[in-house]
Amino acid sequence: MKLENAIKLALEYESGVYDVYREAMNKTTDESAKRIFKVLCEEEMGHLKYLQSRLSEWQKLGKINVEKLGTSIPTREAINKGLQDLRKTVKPRPTKQILELELLKKALDAETKASNFYKEMVAALDGEGQELFKRFVEIEEGHEAIVQAEINSVSNLGFWFDTPEFRLEAE
Repeated sequence: MKLENAIKLALEYESGVYDVYREAMNKTTDESAKRIFKVLCEEEMGHLKYLQSRLSEWQKLGKINVEKLGTSIPTREAINKGLQDLRKTVKPRPTKQILELELLKKALDAETKASNFYKEMVAALDGEGQELFKRFVEIEEGHEAIVQAEINSVSNLGFWFDTPEFRLEAE
């Protein structure tokens, strides 16, 4: 696959994931859920802008400069540790957040598909294309981990991570 086509396809994936989070943010009535979906929605918008700038650069110059792509989401390891620590201090309670669980499951599906796409691009491309998409693999794996952790938290603990014991933002 040519790099230009890979970037265009990545834009489609990111646009789809962005739409999932935007819909979730607008549908939920839970304020903690709304904040978490908003952070993830903003994260995906940043990905869209980054990819669009790389595509424009490719179309103008025939090459890209792989600039640093940041994230506000902690690493998978930090998320897992936070969840373990949280379970030690919080007693589970029943949840009534059925809509939010369905929205999270939809988000997890979208993140998993995006993550798999980026892994395929890393395997299929070389040079600057491979370098570009390696960072997306790391970030999307973090997104998958936080969404799965939110599913687990809401299902098992009865509340969102946006609590004093665990913050969504990376430190």
